[in-house]
Amino acid sequence: MKNKIRIGLIILSLVFIFVGGVRGEINRVFTKAANICLECMGIG
Repeated sequence: MKNKIRIGLIILSLVFIFVGGVRGEINRVFTKAANICLECMGIG
């Protein structure tokens, strides 16, 4: 039973990662991360 739940959650997470990649969310996340890093250093 636990193995089926784990496999189901892994498959679900991979589906969400794929959907996010198709929607262009990866670029948005990296852009926000870069902006936060630059703000912390006082550059941005």
